[in-house]
Amino acid sequence: MHKITVTTIQTTELVDITQRLQSVVEETGMDDGILYLFCPHTTAGLTLNENWDPDVKRDVLLTLDNDIAPPDSRHRHGEGNSPAHIKSSLFGANTLVFVEGGKLQLGRWQGVYLAEFDGPRQRQVWLKFLHSATG
Repeated sequence: MHKITVTTIQTTELVDITQRLQSVVEETGMDDGILYLFCPHTTAGLTLNENWDPDVKRDVLLTLDNDIAPPDSRHRHGEGNSPAHIKSSLFGANTLVFVEGGKLQLGRWQGVYLAEFDGPRQRQVWLKFLHSATG
């Protein structure tokens, strides 16, 4: 298993980790298979989304903060970060990316993001390679 550390600088943010993942694929020599990603945090998650227009990240975070899980005093969790737990549950802790020819197989505008909801912090993403069977 491989691990990458992601330093976040804001309370909520989407950090594009696509290039870092591609570098790990290249360093390990993985040619074909599946890259399984896991985020071992309860107030952060993983997502795939557009990485060309920065307004998409902004719109996603605004919608989460304003419409889905806004910060307020209704929550009962003693640490005061209930909205972060809700958001990370919505995003999820894992995702899969195909690897072919040593390259991440993503859509033209897609990127892989660590979704921070309780930062700033040091976060980890764990990577596991599932290699294709050869026949």
